[in-house]
Amino acid sequence: MAKIKLFITDCDGCMTDGGMYYDNLGNEWKKFNARDGMGFEMLRNSGVLTGIISSENTPLLERRATKLKIDEFHQGAKNKPEVLAEILERTGIDYSEVAYLGDDINDLKMMDLVGLTFCPNDAMKQIQPKVDVILNKKGGEGAVREAAEYVIEMNEKADA
Repeated sequence: MAKIKLFITDCDGCMTDGGMYYDNLGNEWKKFNARDGMGFEMLRNSGVLTGIISSENTPLLERRATKLKIDEFHQGAKNKPEVLAEILERTGIDYSEVAYLGDDINDLKMMDLVGLTFCPNDAMKQIQPKVDVILNKKGGEGAVREAAEYVIEMNEKADA
């Protein structure tokens, strides 16, 4: 397996529990996990680029991506594979050097393209047989951190 140079995740169901919370004023709320944030930092510190590609388009997600210093942030993406192709063309990274974390059927096309795939343990049942690793953690409860640690450990073994 190739050394991973880029880690990309979907947002809802991976970085969050998949819930979308609204108050009476129309504000949207999402709960993110601080441990997942540290997972992104650990990846960056190990030399792995980080990315979020989401079909959602919200200021809330943009604020979270900015806080986490995500290298490749793309929201409102209706064609995730097209966005990935543009990133890879620009960075010179190969598909085999990409890890992807997804949880639902709109992630299947991405999973068919990349070298390493993950899903949270509460991902949709259609996804689970398609991934390399079903994580122990649920979406929004440390799944990103668990995947990050897996990637870092795998890359360290490749360097040894």
